[in-house]
Amino acid sequence: MIKKILVSQPKPSSEKSPYFDIASRFGVELVFRPFIKVEGITPREFRQQKISILDYTAIVFTSRHAIDNFFKLAKELRVTIPEDMKYFCVTETIALYIQKYVQYRKRKVFFGNTGKIDDLLPTMAKHKAERYLVPMSDVHNDSVARLFDSKKLNHRECVMYRTVSNDFTKEEVASFDYDMLVFFSPSGVDSLIKNFPEFNQGDIAIATFGPATAKAVKEAGLRLDLEAPTDKYPSMTGALQHYLLEHED
Repeated sequence: MIKKILVSQPKPSSEKSPYFDIASRFGVELVFRPFIKVEGITPREFRQQKISILDYTAIVFTSRHAIDNFFKLAKELRVTIPEDMKYFCVTETIALYIQKYVQYRKRKVFFGNTGKIDDLLPTMAKHKAERYLVPMSDVHNDSVARLFDSKKLNHRECVMYRTVSNDFTKEEVASFDYDMLVFFSPSGVDSLIKNFPEFNQGDIAIATFGPATAKAVKEAGLRLDLEAPTDKYPSMTGALQHYLLEHED
């Protein structure tokens, strides 16, 4: 029986999160504990990429992590970002986050609606004269570069941050008594194996979101009990609710 679930994400900021409804409805304890964390690269590591931020006239942001680490790195490199720098963001929420660092002016901040970088392409194509810099994680493929090439955009991708294991303390290892683990990235699965090299799954159920995460669980030799999204359950909370209903005593 599932009574205690470890969700490998930060605790939701809103009390209206479906996770809290699940906890109340099924009487389960939900513990939110990220297995991974993001850290910025050092100025020295950035210089090794032989990139000068001021050679570019526009920045493409795909996440808040990218924004935080771009401005942090610029400060450490003592680079003053020009006031006419343009910013292209995959969502309005990410675009508004830029206000944390610079004055928000609509004429220099553009955003998409779907959260997918494809959605930004028509807007970027209207600004063909810009030289685009794309801050990325150390784990990425060349799909973004191919997309921008297809529109003949002048662009360069660079690594500005990395995903690392958010290691467990001895106390956390000793009190690891969960009935279910919920993962959202392959890095989270890697972190489990790193922190618990002798991990024995036994009756512990494992849930994953996204095909890459499901693949990582199987490749680690673990049993996958719940996989999302599906056509019927596009969210993890929806899939989890259905799973708990099916496994009620």
